Amino acid sequence: MVLPGSGHGMAAGMAALQLFYNLSTGLWNSTNWWNSANALETTIDYSAATKTITYRGNIFNTFEKNKNSRFLNPWFYDDQGWWALTWIKAYDLTGETRYLNMAKTIFNDMKQGWDSTCGGGVWWHKKREYKNAITNELFLTVAARLHLRTPGDKGAGSYLDWAKQEWKWFKKTKMINQKNLVNDGINNACKNNGQTTWTYNQGVILGGLVDLYKSTNDKELLTQAHAIAEAAITHLAPNGVLQEPCDPANCGEDAPQFKGIFMKNLAYLYQTSPKPKYKKFITENARSIWWQSRNHLNQFGFSWAEEFDIADAARQSAALDTLNAAFLLTNQRRADNANNADNEQRQDLADNSSEPDRLTADRNQQWQAFNVNLNEFDHYNLVLSNVFEDGLLTLQPSLAELPWSGTNALNLPSPFPKD
Repeated sequence: MVLPGSGHGMAAGMAALQLFYNLSTGLWNSTNWWNSANALETTIDYSAATKTITYRGNIFNTFEKNKNSRFLNPWFYDDQGWWALTWIKAYDLTGETRYLNMAKTIFNDMKQGWDSTCGGGVWWHKKREYKNAITNELFLTVAARLHLRTPGDKGAGSYLDWAKQEWKWFKKTKMINQKNLVNDGINNACKNNGQTTWTYNQGVILGGLVDLYKSTNDKELLTQAHAIAEAAITHLAPNGVLQEPCDPANCGEDAPQFKGIFMKNLAYLYQTSPKPKYKKFITENARSIWWQSRNHLNQFGFSWAEEFDIADAARQSAALDTLNAAFLLTNQRRADNANNADNEQRQDLADNSSEPDRLTADRNQQWQAFNVNLNEFDHYNLVLSNVFEDGLLTLQPSLAELPWSGTNALNLPSPFPKD
């Protein structure tokens, strides 16, 4: 049985995502251009977390098939911002400067969307229509990340300068409402328009604030990030499972991508400024995705607390963002072994356990010793079958079946149990 939070669970989900990848275009079928940037970022995150090369060819192929466009969009600044973030991560993974340079090219185009209307900010549409949260969150995050990767970046017009300008403007707009949730944008009077608090608007801002903090050491940035993260968990996650504030049947074609964006940025905040509730939240959502919203092909649906609906690359990559995050935060000890399934089954330890979960059995003395540490995970059952008949040792759920060899010592994985 494949379980979430394990290399196997991620691998199963990634294999399903790859079925949507179009080698000819370098994009993902079944979804839009900006979603393909997120699908590639998911692929990069998976490759980095598991230290595997299975899907790294997607990075090269997508770049080569689309580089002549410079990943610029003729209409929307936000759509190309996703590609800038993805190419920064591609640079981090591969060390190839052409990816970082492409991100800089995209950012230089995004700067053209900044003007003095409402005191600053980047337009959503290149026809100078609507200043919204997501475009400016992306602008902030790209600027901060480019600063961290550009030695000597300082002074007027630097990436850091742009990031600081953006954050100063963003705060002034009060798009962050009294609940510490981010609304969709501002109106013609340059005030918070009170529109939908989409989950991705609560997510990208976390990454931007973390990286601006890393650039300035201003702890108030982390304070604000935590306020937004906790507000999202409180108000956008009924029964502990993240959902969009809309009717699932009428959320639009973009919304299936949003929740994964929040989750990977929440994990990024946790890695910089950890709070146990974030790790628990990510783990519980991974569990819900796996048990509630997965079909027999390991495809994931839109609503993570409900039955699978339909498959597409946006739904798949969003759910995988959560599994990737759960893997990083819950299973860091086994990350180095995720590319080896055999090693993973033997070395998959409970998070933060000082001793491995272990069972030993002796054929002649006919005794069994158990040392099992599940930490915050729920219980699971251990079933022994024909142990003294040269048979198999079986775990339920079926995580491993090992042939009898005198005395066995088995490290037990820490699954996401159903109950």
